[in-house]
Amino acid sequence: MKRVAFKMKLNPGQKGAYTERHNQLWPELKKLLKESGVSEYSIFFDEETDTLFAFQKVSGEGGSQDLADNPIVQKWWAFMADVMETNPDNSPISTALEEVFYME
Repeated sequence: MKRVAFKMKLNPGQKGAYTERHNQLWPELKKLLKESGVSEYSIFFDEETDTLFAFQKVSGEGGSQDLADNPIVQKWWAFMADVMETNPDNSPISTALEEVFYME
């Protein structure tokens, strides 16, 4: 199992909307993520910079970042596009983070 981390950025003042939408995560999206090997998916928020830090465990080679062609993911991106920084295809602008320390 590999650990994956990345960061994204919220638009200012959108923490409440972002949190509410994730509290009501679509069952079909949750199912897709689990079927793709994603588990222990957490997202943290830095209030000072509006930065989101995401962490997930992934079994296999893929992860949530590899589901761009899935219609459910594309619909979710469109739903979230008004609250965060996105690319022209509505995907979140995301930066992969290198793991430099891990303690089991």
